[in-house]
Amino acid sequence: MKKTFFKTFFISVVAFSLIWGGYIYKTIFNVPLEEEETYRENFIDRMVDDKEDITFLLLGIDAKDVMKSKGTRTDTMMLCKADKFTGEVSILSIPRDTKAYIRGRKNEEIITHAHAYGGPELSMKTVKDLLGVDVEYYVKVDYNIVKEFVELVDGVEVNVPMDMEYSDPTADPPLYINLSKGHQTLDGDQALQFLRFRKGNKGKPDLPGGDLGRIKSQQQFIKAAVEKILRPNNIVKIPQMAKSFYSNVDTNIPMDVILKFAMKAKNFSTEKIEMATLPGESQYLERWYFIMDKEESETLVKTMFSDHRAVKNIDKIKNEGETN
Repeated sequence: MKKTFFKTFFISVVAFSLIWGGYIYKTIFNVPLEEEETYRENFIDRMVDDKEDITFLLLGIDAKDVMKSKGTRTDTMMLCKADKFTGEVSILSIPRDTKAYIRGRKNEEIITHAHAYGGPELSMKTVKDLLGVDVEYYVKVDYNIVKEFVELVDGVEVNVPMDMEYSDPTADPPLYINLSKGHQTLDGDQALQFLRFRKGNKGKPDLPGGDLGRIKSQQQFIKAAVEKILRPNNIVKIPQMAKSFYSNVDTNIPMDVILKFAMKAKNFSTEKIEMATLPGESQYLERWYFIMDKEESETLVKTMFSDHRAVKNIDKIKNEGETN
């Protein structure tokens, strides 16, 4: 089993920033009362007129410290779009072995290499070239935030699909997985086990689908984690969450942009999260690659990352016309 670990919990981190961003800015950064009016003018009023949605790339990296991740590969990659008015969130998982063109390289390589060659900026360009979607922002994290956030919210409930057993003391960090099948509440360490499992030791069963199976586990966990974090009773834990957030997250999303989504917090819910995996199949071409199905992917990307509100408005107008 490769030295991989789960990074996709960062969608709940982003959800946290969307929901509590404004509160954090005014409390953690101690905005003085006399600066309240300036705060409103520079952030709140300005955000009202800003664009409705944001598209960003969620990156998990093969490093213990997100601030020391230069030259490392991504372990997980998700393209996301959030609409502050509808509360809709689209999440497209991109398999780590997807064969893709990476600017500056002679031949196509697996997409996980893009970050190693040029950091999050090259990763965003690679996804843009692959899917034709403009990506302006990124969020990347290390595995520490998974454990810390799960512990802060007193565990996350998931359905473990099978007995998971694996050990690799040479992994970084060392990997010891021992989970039983069934619905259960995972603590921080168990959550890492669940999200890192892909392959069993010799004689032990593998997760069906390999990396694609692991993506399914990640997507299940994301919804459960976001739902738990967004519960009102977790507001008292904002200071600890903020500390973990700023210690384990690297992003180029401006505070202005984060805060504008905080204003529309009530619009977001797990029911409005749409998740999918890039269509395609694994093929052996000197090595194993995930080959994207171009036609299916183009259709899926248009469905998930087009202007949902515009499409719905057009449908509404058509329906009203038929009724009249």
